[in-house]
Amino acid sequence: MTVIDLRKRPGTASMGSDRAAVMDAATVVSPALQRLRAAHKGLGGIDLLRATIQTEFPGRIAVVSSFGAESAVLLHMVAQVDPTTPVIFLNTGKLFGETLRYRDRLQEKLGLTDIRAVGPHPADLVSRDPHGGLWNADPDACCFIRKVLPLERALKGFDASITGRKRFQTSARAAMESIEEEKVRGTGEPGTATGTRFKVNPLADWAQEDLEAYLDEHKLPRHPLVKDNYLSIGCMPCTERVPEGGSYRDGRWVGRDKDECGIHLPNNLDGDGI
Repeated sequence: MTVIDLRKRPGTASMGSDRAAVMDAATVVSPALQRLRAAHKGLGGIDLLRATIQTEFPGRIAVVSSFGAESAVLLHMVAQVDPTTPVIFLNTGKLFGETLRYRDRLQEKLGLTDIRAVGPHPADLVSRDPHGGLWNADPDACCFIRKVLPLERALKGFDASITGRKRFQTSARAAMESIEEEKVRGTGEPGTATGTRFKVNPLADWAQEDLEAYLDEHKLPRHPLVKDNYLSIGCMPCTERVPEGGSYRDGRWVGRDKDECGIHLPNNLDGDGI
């Protein structure tokens, strides 16, 4: 397997320029994306999942899940449509033990049959993060080798991915559509050529209240850290409790100009927007 030379990775852009890049990318709409949006206009939730999993991309679509605070909502819907849908879980090596146990609990409860845990390439860790402290020195670079590159490798061969992103979560997500098209840069490995891939966001217009109501209605288990006021849950070193009255993402990358890991921003394999 070829490993990208991370020493040649361009400097990461600021979050402000990331948001501008997201907006610029959103203005470019291909004929294929136009057709998808027109065909499924107004759909969301399980209806959009049925359309994309069963009709548009049968056998060629995967879910990307962090098994975080509200992941049970999307995964419950996916399991109802097709429990054999691949679920890609980024095990960065820095996750809370509670997240790993929550993944196992949801897999058993929902009957998901194809959860794929993927992690960083060992050679990337040796060359860039041999002591495991890159998250503190350069969190963008840490996200790049532990999330961005592993996800791109895992999505090789898929034409679309499903995410649990919501517009209320960050300013970069505020204008996202329920169906998007992203540029695939490739990692330099066989089968990862440049091109495009569709991204489906069935919960884009859901509010926090909608998520809570769904969890209650279907008696779905919460992530165990939510009761301790972890509202958005990522890697352990970069996630803190949210102070009373704080915003949803206030516990992520505290004190840094960063609110995205990079897997959902354009040109992420160029090192921008991580």
